[in-house]
Amino acid sequence: MTHRIIHPEGWKPAKGYANGVLTEDGELYVGGQIGWTADQVFEAHDFIGQMEQALRNILDVVEAAGGQASDIVRLTWYVTDKKTYMAHQREVGEVYRKVLGRHFPAMTMVVVSALVEDEALVEIEATAKIKPSA
Repeated sequence: MTHRIIHPEGWKPAKGYANGVLTEDGELYVGGQIGWTADQVFEAHDFIGQMEQALRNILDVVEAAGGQASDIVRLTWYVTDKKTYMAHQREVGEVYRKVLGRHFPAMTMVVVSALVEDEALVEIEATAKIKPSA
């Protein structure tokens, strides 16, 4: 089975990992996305801002593979502060719908003590099923 590395156009190169891997049968595995831009710069320093950017990054990878938000079948969230997440539920929902619409795949939330990038407050990974183009 072959696979293709997915890297959105204009993104700074990933070092030591792939942003996405698309398999021959259309499974797309999106590596954990954090709240930095395509230039790997944190413009947002709050949870909601970073969450929005991470979701936009996921959508960018999905679209670069030929998919759309409704193709996402799973999201795994890693957050560093449960209290912050819980205190912002309304904003989480609003931002989620703004980026991914009313598509709600299987999701898991995990609270972690830290992420590899010190500024990161959230990291989200995804799996999508991309329909083959005709």
